[in-house]
Amino acid sequence: MWIEFILLLFLIINLLHRWATANNDFFLKRGIPHKKPKILFGNMWNLVLKRKSLVDIIVDLYNEHDGPVYGIFDSRQPVLIIRDPDIIKQITVKNFEHFINHRSIFGDENDKNNLFGSSLIMMKDRRWKDMRSTLSPAFTGSKMRQMFRLMSEVAVGAVAYLKCQVMEDPSHTLEVDVKNFVTRYSNDVIASTAFGLEINSFVNNTNEFYLIGKKVTTFTFLQNLRFLLYTYLKELMKILNVGLFDKKSTEYFMRLVIDAMKYRKENNITRPDMINMLMEARGMISSDNPKSHREWSDVDIVAQCFLFFFAGFDGSASLTCCMAHEIMENAEVQEKLLQEIREIDSNLNGEPVTYEIIQSMRYMDNVISETLRKWTPAALMDRVCNEDITYELKDGKKLEIKKGDVIWIPTAGLHRDSAYYENPEKFDPERFSEANSNNINPFTYLPFGIGPRNCIASRFALLETKVLIYYLLRDFQFAAAKMSCVPLKLNQSGLQLLPKNGFWLKFVARN
Repeated sequence: MWIEFILLLFLIINLLHRWATANNDFFLKRGIPHKKPKILFGNMWNLVLKRKSLVDIIVDLYNEHDGPVYGIFDSRQPVLIIRDPDIIKQITVKNFEHFINHRSIFGDENDKNNLFGSSLIMMKDRRWKDMRSTLSPAFTGSKMRQMFRLMSEVAVGAVAYLKCQVMEDPSHTLEVDVKNFVTRYSNDVIASTAFGLEINSFVNNTNEFYLIGKKVTTFTFLQNLRFLLYTYLKELMKILNVGLFDKKSTEYFMRLVIDAMKYRKENNITRPDMINMLMEARGMISSDNPKSHREWSDVDIVAQCFLFFFAGFDGSASLTCCMAHEIMENAEVQEKLLQEIREIDSNLNGEPVTYEIIQSMRYMDNVISETLRKWTPAALMDRVCNEDITYELKDGKKLEIKKGDVIWIPTAGLHRDSAYYENPEKFDPERFSEANSNNINPFTYLPFGIGPRNCIASRFALLETKVLIYYLLRDFQFAAAKMSCVPLKLNQSGLQLLPKNGFWLKFVARN
């Protein structure tokens, strides 16, 4: 009996080992330089153990090899890291049809229990193109102008709330958890511009919309476990009907969006927001834009709103926090940006800043561009090859990328490569000045991706950050707080841009 048990155990262990190491010779067969993987976890062990942030891991992997391509393993999956900007250009633009899709790690469009899997970022091929075409009109310049008014109202209210808090202190200073402050601002902007809701998360700080957003963007142990299980056992998770996010949160968004559509149709309400755009795509209301020829399900519709909320709640907030922190750390940058703001403010004679004026602020653009370079919101871009293709490398060798191969474009590594950015650890907005911007290779600066599959809401995120920074810096000096992380170093555990103790700043009232 014991002999049979031991033999069975040995057989199971052997089969598991073979399964876990089945791809370990992938790069040896191709003759591609690569990093030796650890069993099951590949080269992402430090991320699993929370020893390093994802940004730092990608930068380290990028720097380990100076050739155009480097092989690594994301758990059991072989991944080609593309380091050559010319090849990146081919993949993302010229040969885009070969690399149209992302890898389906956290679900796909066939997983109807997973809103993230049904969102634009996970959609594939023709479905992705149709949904992209459906959503694109929501982010045109004319729509941004309409949304700007709503954003500006939220920003003015947020800064007014902060001023009230500061005035209660005799020194007229206040140490603020900036991430908490900015996520409340982002929450209210998204509620207004995408969902048509008027929420004040500074006054009503326990509103359900904000609490749900906090829940889905906070990487707790349970949420990390869900991500891990989806990475290794995605099919089992689908069979067990376990979503990437908890059921209560997804049901909340389903109810919110579908009920909003029904109410607007019944009451003939039109707003310049995403829900209105999706109603037009469904033919629920009249539109100048033609109705999509594809019938979108309720899950398809809600998933796009969920993605916009998920990305905007945390992604935009992280950008604003990093920008505010760098302004605090770099006094000369703060002074120069303040002078630009004061010059504009004096010409406005008490009137609110406009969309056109915000867009014309050259130094504001430089500062936000440099923030995105140093603290890119996405450490990497991924693509899956759908047809064999061969590239000629500069050393005369050939790179064969075959159908099904996964590639990573290491954005964080490119952004911190001294070959492209002198002294890359220095925060220097002058890199993006009119005099210097032509020196930057567009395929080494990829904060929102590039090519047809770039971030559809990038202009929205930039505008949301600029308007808040404008009002904040106009009324407050940014100074280091007791808990500020100077210089800024990322928390070792997690996928988010977040220092160990969070983003803390001291706001000092100017008047």
